[in-house]
Amino acid sequence: MTFATTHSLISVIVPVGERQTPIADLYAEYKSGLRLLGAPYELIFVLDGLQPTAERALLSLVEQGEPISIVSLSRYFGEATALMIGFDHAAGDVIVTLPAYLQVEGCEIGKLVAALDAADIAVGYRDPRASSWFQTLRHRVFHGLLHLVTRLSFRDLGCNVRALKRKVLEEVHLYGDQQRFLPLLAERQGFRVSQIPVRQSNADRRDEMYRPRSYTRGLLDIFNVFFLIRFTKKPLRFFGMIGVATFALGLLELLYLIFDRIYFHHPLADRPALLLGSLMIVLGVQMFALGLLGELIIFTHAGGSKDYKVDRVIQYPGPVPALIESGNAPDKLPEGQRSDITSSLSG
Repeated sequence: MTFATTHSLISVIVPVGERQTPIADLYAEYKSGLRLLGAPYELIFVLDGLQPTAERALLSLVEQGEPISIVSLSRYFGEATALMIGFDHAAGDVIVTLPAYLQVEGCEIGKLVAALDAADIAVGYRDPRASSWFQTLRHRVFHGLLHLVTRLSFRDLGCNVRALKRKVLEEVHLYGDQQRFLPLLAERQGFRVSQIPVRQSNADRRDEMYRPRSYTRGLLDIFNVFFLIRFTKKPLRFFGMIGVATFALGLLELLYLIFDRIYFHHPLADRPALLLGSLMIVLGVQMFALGLLGELIIFTHAGGSKDYKVDRVIQYPGPVPALIESGNAPDKLPEGQRSDITSSLSG
């Protein structure tokens, strides 16, 4: 008996954005995979912004009696927000997130749900993955940089096919474009993350060139996750390191200029290095003060928040009874006396 079968409902969330497979084909593929789970499920489509074509296709499926829930947003908010809104409307203890375009074969969904027996979130990675040399290079560079700054290794964060327990999204709140980094944020909270190989869909095999701003956003997202994972509760360590390093460089430069002026009689006037050194000292002090301000804000407003998760507690049922001195009592007490002692302790 698996975790999924012991829980009454599986909630499947599909955020629908700009990229999408024809809804009828998408639903048929996902439905065939969900039927293999052997558990009841609900399917929630979240329309991120105005999606008239997708909405008409979904309404047509509803008219045919398909068990689909549709949540339509007033404008585009991003995939992370769409996922959180879908979670607000989900009722299951198991959450499955699927993209609005075919990345993997529908029959692979069961692997991720079954993996929840030993993990809190199961992340699919396409193996083998068919892609061009440029996509492979971009994929490796992205995950290499991510591993460098977070010290966590993931194989395919671009795959949005995931299964997770409800408690994960109750504690990890997504915003912006953080949906791809959900496994990292969950692992930071102490949840167990498992990576499961899944077969790539034939519809996902395409060559696509992204705009330069997409790569800039990717770098900024990596930096954002780096800060969230390592310095959310320790801003002074981040800003303090930068501030101290900047202050030290500026101080060394000013000391060199003073030494040069005293012993070699070189004038300080009209020397840009003097202005640069003074500026670095001021900037270092400001960065350090910014870290202190962050620490003050956390101390004042984030005292009740927690960045940890208790897995389980093993506790002795009840208090330990008081010991009786061996010189005043026999080694073994009669049953009645033991009952009286227990009663007096409980009283």
